[in-house]
Amino acid sequence: MDNKLLSILVCPVCKGTLNYNKDAQELVCKADGLAYPIRDDIPVMLESEARKLSSEEKLAK
Repeated sequence: MDNKLLSILVCPVCKGTLNYNKDAQELVCKADGLAYPIRDDIPVMLESEARKLSSEEKLAK
């Protein structure tokens, strides 16, 4: 995932910071509890495509 692209992307719901999870290939918004998938190095920034974080994931640092 390109670092320059990561630096300008924000959550489409709350406009908050996204954290890159390399292992899961997701961009995570802790504020909304959503994880946006990255497919073929392209972030899918649609709320309908996002996965809801579990309670444990929301609490993890």
